[in-house]
Formats: sequence, C-alpha cells, structure tokens
Amino acid sequence: MFFGFDPTIVLLIPAIVFALYAQMKVKGTFAQYSNVRSMTNLTGAQVARGILDKYGLFDVRVEAVPGELTDHYDPRSKVLRLSSPVYGATSLAAIGVAAHEAGHAVQHATKYGPLALRSAIVPLAQIGSWAAWPLLFLGLFFQAFSLVKLGIIIFSGVVLFQLVTLPVEYNASKRALAVLSEGGYLYDNEIGGAKKVLDAAALTYVAAALMGILQLIRLLLISGILGRRDD
Repeated sequence: MFFGFDPTIVLLIPAIVFALYAQMKVKGTFAQYSNVRSMTNLTGAQVARGILDKYGLFDVRVEAVPGELTDHYDPRSKVLRLSSPVYGATSLAAIGVAAHEAGHAVQHATKYGPLALRSAIVPLAQIGSWAAWPLLFLGLFFQAFSLVKLGIIIFSGVVLFQLVTLPVEYNASKRALAVLSEGGYLYDNEIGGAKKVLDAAALTYVAAALMGILQLIRLLLISGILGRRDD
C-alpha cells in the first residue's frame, strides 16, 4: 500500500469528479449572474445591511474582504465579510451571496440547531484535519491498531462537520431567497438567477461531504476494521 498502487483509491474517483464539476459550476454560474444587474440597483453590502437590520442585528458589522468567493459570516466577532465582487456590486450574484451570508447571521442570532452543533464540533474537525492522517500512517506502518482506530475516530469528526454543514448552508440559502422576495430586494423574475447561484455554491458542500464519506470508507477498508474481528 505504501510503495505500490492502492486499489481503494478508486473509491474517491466519483467524489473527485463531482468536486471538479461543482467548482466549475459555481464559478461559471457566479460569473454568469455577476453580469446581470438587479433592477433595484442595490449593492451586496446594502442588501446584507438591510437584512441584518430587519432582524435587529444592528451589532453585526458588514465589511469588505479581498478575493473572490471569500464571503463568510464570523460568529465570534459578529462580522459579515463580503468579497470585492459582492460588497459593492449590484448583480444578482452579489445580492444572492450577500443575502446568504446574512442568513448565517440570522441563524446565529436565533440559535439555529444545526449551526450550534457545527460550532460545537469545530475543535474536533480542526484537530482531525491535521492529526488524523499522521496517526493513521503511523498506526499502519508500526501495526499499532490503537493508533489506527484513534485516527479514524478523529477523521470521523471531520466527516460529521461536513455533514452538519449541509443543512446549515441549505437553510441559509432558503432564508436568503425568502427575504429577497418578501423584502423587495429582487423582483420575482430575478429570484431565479439568485437561486441558481446559491444552488451552485451548495454543490461544493455536497462534494466535500461525499469526499469525506468515501474517504472514511476507504480508511476503514485499508485498516481492515470493516472485516476485522477482535479475538
């Protein structure tokens, strides 16, 4: 396994293909609707601020950050950060992304269950992202099954984080589309464009979860745990 072909690697092929598709889809869709200007002529920052104020989240700041698709909400500092193509842009893509991130702020304020769970397992996921593979490698190399099991348990925390992320992201998009329509930020014939942008972005989280699940199955096969019996 260490010096030759590992046949279990083929398990990851569907996830790799889907991840590449998701990346192309989100970039292509975002680029397409970044060129479609909203009829309300509101910027991403204005939409985000309006949604936050609607829910009484006056203490949440909206800031610009460099990069593309680097938009995120930081619950610790209560800052909603929008990328350059979103913050000052008036496109359907910008408004959709800004509303989505504002949706995360609303989730945080209303103590949305899956978001609280995801926040709780962040430390385990962070540890698992850098410690799982060294433990697995060392355990397999020295035939220390306890290290292998520990590595797989820690990696399971990463997979759990990815799975919990799915309802968090889809719910934020659902909230975003509802408030964009109800609040008059977009006209009815524009909602579809914003939805396509958010649906495409969601595919990247699906791809990450799929990769994590298949990687976990692969590790169970490599370690022999799936067919192992302790005497």
